[in-house]
Amino acid sequence: MKKMICFGIVLLVFLCACKKPVRYSVIPKIRFISFEKLQQEKGKLTFYFQDGDGDIGLDDWQTMPPYNYNFFCSYYEKQNGVFVKVDSILDPKGEMYPFNLNARIPRLSTLPEESIDGEIAIVFSPSYFDSFSPYSDTVSLEFYILDRQLNKSNVEQVTIIRK
Repeated sequence: MKKMICFGIVLLVFLCACKKPVRYSVIPKIRFISFEKLQQEKGKLTFYFQDGDGDIGLDDWQTMPPYNYNFFCSYYEKQNGVFVKVDSILDPKGEMYPFNLNARIPRLSTLPEESIDGEIAIVFSPSYFDSFSPYSDTVSLEFYILDRQLNKSNVEQVTIIRK
């Protein structure tokens, strides 16, 4: 009888230790975690991701469209109570220049068909805070990612009060 109980306990421990691997959808999913103001007028956006086949991120040689970016971010300013998308910024000389917060996420996994999840942090350069608009005190960022199969994640949004 003691042997049966010991065998049952060992079998129970063995079965509990054998967990099935986590499987996520092959469509990436993201969730906003935080936005942090850094020194030198930079900002850091951190978000959680999960992907069922692990094809998040680009190789160094993937530089031509549609693989030039895989993190897409739109910038909005609150103007007269309404958020308005800003595609260009006025510089101190009064000239307009394109404003782009898109970025490249490097390849995260080299294993084939591996479910992965984790956190990604994107640091925006000082130009993010160098807007000379009178409306740049309250802004909103809307962002999503693409995997290498060009599957688009959900879109996340964050409102930031900068001043």
